[in-house]
Amino acid sequence: MELNADFSQRAAVHAAKLPWTPSPMAGVHRRMLDRIGDEVARATSIVRYAPHSHFSPHTHGGGEEFLVLDGVFQDEHGDYPAGSYVRNPPTTRHTPGSEPGCVIFVKLWQFDPHDRTEVRIETDKTAFKPAPGRPGIEIMPLFKDAREEVYLERWAPEASIELALPQGAEFLVLSGSFKERGESFAEQSWLRLPAKATLRAKAGADGCRVWVKTGHLANVAKFGA
Repeated sequence: MELNADFSQRAAVHAAKLPWTPSPMAGVHRRMLDRIGDEVARATSIVRYAPHSHFSPHTHGGGEEFLVLDGVFQDEHGDYPAGSYVRNPPTTRHTPGSEPGCVIFVKLWQFDPHDRTEVRIETDKTAFKPAPGRPGIEIMPLFKDAREEVYLERWAPEASIELALPQGAEFLVLSGSFKERGESFAEQSWLRLPAKATLRAKAGADGCRVWVKTGHLANVAKFGA
């Protein structure tokens, strides 16, 4: 399966408007944003765990990165409430699930194969800081290495955003809204811009809080190549 698999092109998905589609595990549904592959895939998705649902134990051969959007995600290593940002690098193993139910934004098979850095951040307990030289914008760093950078941004109401993206970027709206190219992006909306693009956006009347990843799209190899 291929979905938004041409990384040289702009891609936008308003996930909150999509139906939930079942996964192979009972009680686990998803909204796909991009995907290359079948059940083992390079994938970006929003996944919903019904209360008391669980996946089978598994090892992440290509790594797993996720942000808990709602509820509490759980595995044998702990509980991850809404706002938790987690990186499980290649070779890590767990049995994910949720007793109360949860919704997560998750990226699979997108790590450097040699990455072994585990990350656990409760963003709801972490402060934003003013972004240097960018009025009306605050930033919360989550992860950075030579390959990519991940952070949250908070945009003031009606703020104008212009950001050069030499290696492309992805954006997921966590709260509030923004407009880009005349298109409105609300909660669970996802935008991917290719290398050498520039984000030109305007935050909505209530501002906007977004998850951002940059630096990772300049040279994306085919999954399984």
